[in-house]
Amino acid sequence: MNRKGKQIMSSGRSFLIFLFMMFFILALPETVIAGGNGGLIVAGFDSGKMENGAPSGWELIEKDGTVNLDLERKGNRYVLHMKSDNESSFGIKKEMDVKIKEYPFLNWEWKVAGLPAGADVREAGTDDQAIQIYVVFKPTGWPAELNTPTIGYIWGVECPKDAVVTSRQPLAGKVRYIVLRNKSDKLDKWYYEKRNLEEDYERLFPDINNGSPRNIGGISFYINSQHTKSEAKSYIYNVRFSRN
Repeated sequence: MNRKGKQIMSSGRSFLIFLFMMFFILALPETVIAGGNGGLIVAGFDSGKMENGAPSGWELIEKDGTVNLDLERKGNRYVLHMKSDNESSFGIKKEMDVKIKEYPFLNWEWKVAGLPAGADVREAGTDDQAIQIYVVFKPTGWPAELNTPTIGYIWGVECPKDAVVTSRQPLAGKVRYIVLRNKSDKLDKWYYEKRNLEEDYERLFPDINNGSPRNIGGISFYINSQHTKSEAKSYIYNVRFSRN
């Protein structure tokens, strides 16, 4: 087998391991914290405490390379800072149980300080992003890791904004992306985002129960730049679900 074939097989195995890790549903799911004004705080990061390499209450996902993340103070709260090198792919996740009819909106702030060179989610070999936010919905069948609808909100590079893309990675047909920002957006600038999860689910998953949204089972933040052999750097802050 040639080098390219071995790389594809290795990438497939790594992504399958990632799916198992990301979609494993805990017996006692994590709850989110009431944040007032009809909201649920997902990542308030009101403490700089780290446990087992991740912010307190979160689980570290180590896929490839070196993990480089920490919490940086922003006013009286903290921001998650992630930095990847030419071999890195990692993130953090939290299991939860959120009724989408009660909290159909996801809100957050993010910024990127460095983009992976030439990255494009439309091709498996360039599928790198400085930051990805995955909303994981309840599984539709067994095995859960292959039957879990997942929306990825991403800061891309070459792919046009508002593009809808199904993951090109092996066994990841239920992972579907919306490109919210790309290389045309300013670096080192905070952007506020708000998404209607019901509308986005219906748009991305018309083939699953006629697009009827399922409840939320978890969320994760992710960074990778191993495919393009480059580097990336990003921040995320003030993530919450809301009623409106």
